Amino acid sequence: MQSIPKMEQNIELIEIGAGLGDLTNKLLSLGNITAYEVDKELFPYLQERFKSALEYGHLSLQMGDVLEVWKGESLRKGSYFLVSNLPYYIATLLVIKTIKDPLSKGCVVMTQKEVAQKFCAQHKESNFSALSVLAQSVGKATLLFDVLPTAFVPSPKVISSVFLLQKVANPPSFKDLEHLEALLKVAFSTPRKTLLNNLSKAYPKQTITEALESLQIMPSKRPHEIDTQDYHRLLKIL
Repeated sequence: MQSIPKMEQNIELIEIGAGLGDLTNKLLSLGNITAYEVDKELFPYLQERFKSALEYGHLSLQMGDVLEVWKGESLRKGSYFLVSNLPYYIATLLVIKTIKDPLSKGCVVMTQKEVAQKFCAQHKESNFSALSVLAQSVGKATLLFDVLPTAFVPSPKVISSVFLLQKVANPPSFKDLEHLEALLKVAFSTPRKTLLNNLSKAYPKQTITEALESLQIMPSKRPHEIDTQDYHRLLKIL
């Protein structure tokens, strides 16, 4: 819990995937929370375990698939901070949605280690990716610690990692991040090829060449070799 930054007033804590409620129980010590759970068989157990918290309004349990709720820009109607052991099969998608959500103030989440490394990687590192650029576009992502498979029952086949994403004030708009994400999908489509070759799949090669020249980026650079600010400058030109 020490990894969770101090919350401003009127910022709601959100948990996705309450499971058996162990993390939920810890989060209740920080304030009122809303927890989502898709497993119908677990819901009665959670209602019984947290009967008191539910009665006093400290906890709100939401039954169903969070992706069915989160179809627009924002998950909630007000500011929130996400804390979750994310289901691995949708972890990347949910963190991206958190990044683009204008009402999200950030998150502390557990994902597969490889996914966490991509969100937290720095320019020129081998793990620097489209996910790194998106995270850096709204704030700072910090890898906190690893969680070995032995910490779980049953044990997964992968190492997990917990990372923190703290958003800065006035990040890019949802629309701007959507445009950036589209550019990054092309730019990082083949990481070992040059940025020029990748972007030429979606834009005229001459336009890309001129854009890179204007930004003083060598055409031989690979996607991980230019920084987040250069991607934003490219977006403005293209």
